Amino acid sequence: MIAMVLLFPVPGYVASMIQGVQKDRMKKTDARVQNVTETMSVIRMVKLFGWEPRVADQLAEKRENELTFIRKYKILELINNNINFVIPVVTMIVTFTTYTVIMGEVLTASRVFSSMAVFDILRDQLHMIFGFTPSIIQAKVSLDRVSEFLNNTELLDEFTDKDAASFSAAVVPPQAPERDVLGIRGASFTWSNDNDGSLTPGPNRRNFTLRIEDEVTFKRGAINLVVGPTGSGKTSLLMALLGELHYLPNGPDSYVSLPRAGGVAYAAQESWVQNETIRDNILFGAPFDEERYNKVIEQCALKRDLTLFDAGDLTEVGEKGLTLSGGQKARITLARAVYSHAQILLLDDVLAALDVHTSRWIVDKCFKGDLLRGRTVVLVTHNVAMASPIADFVVSLGTDGRVASQGTLSKVLAKDHKLSEEVAEEREELKKAEDEVDAVEPDSEDVPKKGDGKLVVAEEISEGHVSWSALRLYFTSMSGGYSLIFWLGVLGFLGLCELLGVMETYWLGFWAQQYEDTDPSEVKISYYLSVYNIMLFFGIICYCSSYVVYLFGVLRASRSMHATLVRSVLSATLRWLDKTPTSRIITRCTQDIQCIDGQLANNLGWFIELTVAMLAKFLAVVTFSPIFAVPGLIVSILGTWCGQIYMKAQLCVKREMSNAKAPVLGHFGAAIAGLTSIRAYGAQKQFRAESYRRIEKYVRAARTFYNLNRWVSIRIEALGSLFAAGLAAYLVYGSKARAANTGFSLNMAVGFSSMILWWIRILNEFEVAGNSLERVQQYVMIEQEAPSTNTGVPPAYWPASGSLRVEKLSARYSADGPRVLHEISFEVKAGERVGIGSVGRTGSGKSSLTLSLLRLILTEGKVYYDGIATDSVNLDALRSHITIIPQVPELLSGTLRQNLDPFSQYDDAVLNDSLRAAGLFSLQSETDEGRITLDSQIASGGSNLSVGQRQILALARAIVRQSKLLILDEATSAIDYETDEVIQKSLREELGNDVTLLTIAHRLQTIMDADKILVLDAGRIAEFGSPADLLKNEKGMLRALVDESGDKEKLYEMARSKSS
Repeated sequence: MIAMVLLFPVPGYVASMIQGVQKDRMKKTDARVQNVTETMSVIRMVKLFGWEPRVADQLAEKRENELTFIRKYKILELINNNINFVIPVVTMIVTFTTYTVIMGEVLTASRVFSSMAVFDILRDQLHMIFGFTPSIIQAKVSLDRVSEFLNNTELLDEFTDKDAASFSAAVVPPQAPERDVLGIRGASFTWSNDNDGSLTPGPNRRNFTLRIEDEVTFKRGAINLVVGPTGSGKTSLLMALLGELHYLPNGPDSYVSLPRAGGVAYAAQESWVQNETIRDNILFGAPFDEERYNKVIEQCALKRDLTLFDAGDLTEVGEKGLTLSGGQKARITLARAVYSHAQILLLDDVLAALDVHTSRWIVDKCFKGDLLRGRTVVLVTHNVAMASPIADFVVSLGTDGRVASQGTLSKVLAKDHKLSEEVAEEREELKKAEDEVDAVEPDSEDVPKKGDGKLVVAEEISEGHVSWSALRLYFTSMSGGYSLIFWLGVLGFLGLCELLGVMETYWLGFWAQQYEDTDPSEVKISYYLSVYNIMLFFGIICYCSSYVVYLFGVLRASRSMHATLVRSVLSATLRWLDKTPTSRIITRCTQDIQCIDGQLANNLGWFIELTVAMLAKFLAVVTFSPIFAVPGLIVSILGTWCGQIYMKAQLCVKREMSNAKAPVLGHFGAAIAGLTSIRAYGAQKQFRAESYRRIEKYVRAARTFYNLNRWVSIRIEALGSLFAAGLAAYLVYGSKARAANTGFSLNMAVGFSSMILWWIRILNEFEVAGNSLERVQQYVMIEQEAPSTNTGVPPAYWPASGSLRVEKLSARYSADGPRVLHEISFEVKAGERVGIGSVGRTGSGKSSLTLSLLRLILTEGKVYYDGIATDSVNLDALRSHITIIPQVPELLSGTLRQNLDPFSQYDDAVLNDSLRAAGLFSLQSETDEGRITLDSQIASGGSNLSVGQRQILALARAIVRQSKLLILDEATSAIDYETDEVIQKSLREELGNDVTLLTIAHRLQTIMDADKILVLDAGRIAEFGSPADLLKNEKGMLRALVDESGDKEKLYEMARSKSS
C-alpha cells in the first residue's frame, strides 16, 4: 500500500506534461489544418500562378512543426505506459519481499499466482485509466476551445443581451412616418464592435463606417438605385438594412427599418449558389410554380443558358458554382430573388458581371416586367446609364461613407457633378435590344435533355477489408526502404520482451516451488529477486527499443503520406478539381491524415503487441499442457469467425460514417459562405433542418458502430471464459502437474483468453482506421498533370518579351469531352494590348482560351510564348511566367503584404508601386478612415473587403509578379466605370513596353482602346484586328455590339483615338 501511495503521483505528473504537449500539438495541428483548408479553397489560384512547389514546401514546414510535437507526445506516452506497467510490478515485488524477508513467511505457488491475478487486475485497470488519459486531455482541450469560441463570438446586435431591447425598439420607432417604412435615420454602422472588449477583435473585418446623418427612406413599390464609387459603402448600406452591421444611433429619433412582414430577398454581389441543381438554387426551398418559374427563367435571360447544359435546369452547379460563368451565377442569384414572393428585394450590383446584351435584357424584361411590378427594389449599381430608365429614386454615396445626395435621378445628377458627367457621357437613349438576345424560341424548353446533370461524382465507398495495396503503401512509408531491418527491430525487440515476460511469471512459480522441494531456510531470496529484477529490467529495455523503432517508422510514414497526398492534389488536373468538392479534399488532408497519425498507428502497434503476446502465452500453455492445443485452436477459430462477422459490419458502418461526414462539413461551409443571404431570406430554419438531417445520417451510422462493440464483446468473452474454465478443470481434476506449473498454465490461459477480445477489437479498429488509409490512397492515384523534367526547364533569360503565337489551337476539358476551342490561330506582338470579347454570353471560349494558354485543360496545336513552345516547358515554370487575374479574386488570410508577396520575394517599394499601378491610391487619401496599407489585415477570402477592392488587390498582386504576359479575365467587372478608367490608364502607363496584356471583358469601354480586339464565337475566332478596322465593317460583330451599347459615341471616339 505504501509503495502504491508513493508511486501514484508519478502518472499524474506525466499526465500534466501530456496535457501541455497536447495543447501545443493541437495548436500546430490547427495551423496546418488552417493552411491546408485555405490552400484547397484557393487551389485554382495556386495552379494558375504555378505556386505548387512553394505551397507544398509551406505545408511541409507546417507538417514538420506538427510532427515535432507528435514525437514529444508519443515519447511521453511511452513513459506513461512503462509507469502503468511498473507500478503493479514494483508493488508485487515489494509485497513478496516484505512477505518473505520481513515477515519470514513461506512463498507458495497458490499465494504467488493468486497474488499475481490480483496485481494483473490492478495493472489492467491502471492501463485502462491512464490509457484514456490522452483522450480525456484531448477532449478537455477541444471543449475549452469550443467554449472559448462560443463565449468570444461577436453576435449581431439583435442577439446581444445588452442591445436586444434597444435594437428591437429602434427597428420601427414611433418617429418613423409609416409602419412599413424602409430606411435609416441618424445612425452610424460598423462592421466590428470595438466598444466591447469581450468580443472578437476586428482586424479581419472591414475598417469602415457608414454614416447616415439625416434620413434615407426608399420608395415602396418602386425601383431605388444606390450609386457611388468603389469602396463608398454601397454594400454596407444593404448590410445595415439587413441588420448585419453594428447599429450606433446618433440620437433618440434614430432608426433603421426593414419591414419583413412581406418577406425580404437578397442577391449578393459575390453570387452565392449551393452545390445543388440550377432549379433548386432558384427555388431555394419554395414550392415549384411552373408558370412563375418559366417567367423567371425568361426574364432573367437564362433560357439560352439552360439549353447549353445536357440536363437543363437539373444540372448540378458544383461547389461554389464552378460549372457556371460569373454572369450565369449572377443571373441565378437574381432569379432566386425574383422567384420568391418577397415584397422587398435588395440587389447588390447584379448587373456588374453581365455584358451589354444581357444587362439590357434584364433591365427591359425583368426590372420592367410584371414579376417586379409593385415590389420594392433596392438596386446597388455602378452602371447608372444602363439602370437610369428604371430609377424611381436614387441614393448617391461619397467616398467617406456619407450620403452625397438623394431623390430623383435628375435631382441627384444636379447635385453630384461627377456622377452627372459620367452619366452624360454614357447616356444615350437605350435602343431596343433584339428580341433574339435570348436566342431561343419559346418551345425550345421542351427539347429533350441528355444526361442527369451530375457534376460531382458520388464518393466511392470501398468494400471488404483494407486493400493490401493501401497497407503496402503505409508499410513501405514506415520502413523507408529498409523493410527487413525495420521489422526485425520492431518484432525482434518485442518478441524478446514477451519472452522475458513469460519467463518472469515462470520464475516466480519456480521460486515458490523451491520452498516445497528444499528447506525454506536454504532458499536464497536475494538470488531469486535479482534474477527476476534483471529479467524485468531487460524486458522494459526491449519494449522501449521496439517502441522507439516503431515510433520513428510511424513518424516517417506520417511525413511521407502527407507529402505524397499534398503533392498529388496540387498536381491534379483542373477537371478533377472541378469534379471533386473541396470538402472531400480537406477531409483527406485533415481528418484522414490525423487518423493515420493517431488511431491507425496506435492500433497497428497494439495489434502487433497483442499478436506477439498471444503467441507467447499460447505456446506456454501448449508446452505445459499439450492436450489443450486443440481446444485453443478451436477457440481461436470461433473467435476469428465472430470477429470476421463483426469486422465486416464495422468496416461498412465506418465507411458510411466517413462518407456521411463530408456532406455535413460541406453543407456547413456553404451555409457560412451564404450566411447573409440565408438570414435575409429568413431561411435559417430550413438550413438548420437540412443540417440536422445530415448530422442524423452520420449519427445513425455512429450509433450502430458502437452498438456492434457490445455484440462482439459478449460472444468473445464467453468463448474466453469457456477456454479458461476448461483448462482449469483439466488441470485440477485430470492432470498430475505440479502446483507451480498448474498456476503458470492457468495464468497464461487466462491472459490468452482475455486477449482474444482485445485482439479482435484492435484488429477491427485497425481496419476501420485503414479506411482513412484507403481514402488517402485514392487521392494519391488521381489523374495528374505532366510532371516536371530536367528537359522542361526553360532558359534563364526566358521570357525576354511577351510575344505570343497561337497555331491551330484546339482544347477540351476531358479526353472524351467536346471541343471548346476549334483550331484558332492568331499572333500578338510583344507589348500589344489585346481585348477579347464575345458574341454570346456563354460558350464563346474566352475563359477556355486563357486556360489553354496555361495548359490547364487538354490542348492540341501549338502555343509559342517568346518563341518557345509552351508544351515543352514545365508547367510550374510556364505558369510562374504568365499571370492571370480570374473573374473571382481569391485572397488569403494575413496582411496585405503577405497577399501581394506570399513568399517574401520583393521589398515594400515594389509592393506599393503595384498598388499604385492597380489604382488603389487613386481611390483613397492619406487621411481616409480605414485606409488600406501593406499592414492591413485581410480576412480569409478577402471577406472584409468589397468585391471591387478585392479585384484591385488581385490586380496589384499580378503586377508584382512582373510577368511578360498578363491576362485580365473580367478583372474589373465589380469596379465602377471611373475607377476602371483609372486602372486601365495606370496599366497603360505602368506596364513595360514589352509586357503583353490580354483583357477579357464584357465592358466594351474596357477593351476599346486596345491595340487589337479578338472576338470569339462558339470557340472560333469571329474577328481579329484593330478596333478602328473592325468598326468599319458594317456587318461586323464588334460593330453590332458597340451600336447596341449605351455609350456608342464614346466607344467610337476611343477607337478613333487609338488609331490616330
